[in-house]
Amino acid sequence: MPAVDDGPSQDAIGQSTQDRAVAFSTTHWSVVLEAQGPTPAAQAALEKLCRTYWWPLYGFVRREGYKPEEAQDLTQAFFARLLERRDLETVRQERGLLRSYLLASLKNFLSKARHREMTVKRGEGRPLVSLEDLLARERTDQEPAHKLSADRIYERRWALTLLEQVLARLRAEYEAAGKLPLFDRLKELLARESGQPSQAEIAAEMQMTENAVKQAFHRLRHRYRQLLHEEIAHTVAAPDDVEDELRHFIAVLQT
Repeated sequence: MPAVDDGPSQDAIGQSTQDRAVAFSTTHWSVVLEAQGPTPAAQAALEKLCRTYWWPLYGFVRREGYKPEEAQDLTQAFFARLLERRDLETVRQERGLLRSYLLASLKNFLSKARHREMTVKRGEGRPLVSLEDLLARERTDQEPAHKLSADRIYERRWALTLLEQVLARLRAEYEAAGKLPLFDRLKELLARESGQPSQAEIAAEMQMTENAVKQAFHRLRHRYRQLLHEEIAHTVAAPDDVEDELRHFIAVLQT
């Protein structure tokens, strides 16, 4: 294997975070809240948030007893109404978390609407995510669903989806810097699970010194934390909510 140096520079992997208030003003959540009317920027931000929460909300609906096809239709109908009515504006007054707001809204949606009224007919509308991808993910899901409540499934899928987004962004940065093989090995150290390779083993495989691997992992972990903070910030209405939501994210994954 060709020699690999100690990893991308800080400039190659990502710029340092800017002033917290300035950076927060451009998050997806704040764009949605501050948008005056259906602007392209707000629509794109809202659709990304819907993509993030589709799988968690779909899991909640499934756990409530709906069949896969019914759950797909109901989840699609819920997001369609969200996009049409821009219900997220109400969070401005409630100052709520997007995670909590969407789940409460879905529960209300399911309890009030009749199946005939809220089901989107097959082929109508534009799904925000591929239903084929959704079902493929459902088939590979290893969650012990029979042991988890609907709320717990939602919370866990929310955390896992955020984690996937962070790792996808981090992977893209390393790939752009030509360091994908290094990322693929170092990311295994993030899990802190038994059976993961040691830094010495990675150093030997990547033809690096052990100290170089240590420094490269330090940079990866630092960037990982930055990206996680950014993704969490996308889903809260105020900067002060970020740390609390981050702690909740960690707690969900640890239980």
